[in-house]
Amino acid sequence: MSNVTKGTSVVVGEILKKHVPLAVLILLFVLFFAFRLDQYLSFDFFSENRDRLLEFVQQNYVASISLYFFLYVIAVAASLPGGLLLTICGGFLFGWIVAGMVTVVAATIGATVLFLIAVSSIGDLLRQKAGPWLGRLEKGFQENAMNYLLFLRLVPAFPFWLVNIAPAFLGVSLRTYIIGTFFGIIPGTFVFAYLGTGLDSVIVEQQKKVAVCTAGGGADCAQSFDVGSLVTKEIILSFVALGVVSLIPIVVKRFRKI
Repeated sequence: MSNVTKGTSVVVGEILKKHVPLAVLILLFVLFFAFRLDQYLSFDFFSENRDRLLEFVQQNYVASISLYFFLYVIAVAASLPGGLLLTICGGFLFGWIVAGMVTVVAATIGATVLFLIAVSSIGDLLRQKAGPWLGRLEKGFQENAMNYLLFLRLVPAFPFWLVNIAPAFLGVSLRTYIIGTFFGIIPGTFVFAYLGTGLDSVIVEQQKKVAVCTAGGGADCAQSFDVGSLVTKEIILSFVALGVVSLIPIVVKRFRKI
């Protein structure tokens, strides 16, 4: 094989290595909506199939957890919607402790996959297009990467998918990313998994409303539950408080420089 052919093969191999994983994630995202799979990550679907799901989990406990774990990794890696509902439903099906532990690991793996793909596929390109301002932002972020990452993970004011890829463009190391993600999502994950233990009463209430509406001849008797309604002001303030605590070392460090 000539040197030119070898060189071409290497270049093609590098291109495939860089962009095929990203293309796969994009394809998963597109197919998810093209085949209307989003309807299966909804409260309505879960409510309608509650008994079947509980029976399946009871008869196939290990397989159910494995399937939940696998689906959660894919959902996070491909930035699919419904992660919050998945966590809550996991708490209902498996108990908040088991669901919390499984979800934290699965979410960390999925986020890490997305992080690695973002770094290899579009990280360099973004740096070239962004100019020197990104370099300054990157330097400031790297000095306190763990604290900033914990803040972003703890405070539910930022989209999860955005927090997954932003560190990829700011030079955060893989080790820092994994540790910050794992510990940063623990509080929120266990809180929402615990909320899932009370989901059964919500389902029963919604089913009663639909039954009354149907009996009264209502035309539109769909369930109207919003997952976001479970996120109370007290929960948000608790996460914000934890986020502020994670920034204390940065504030202390800056005061020492004054």
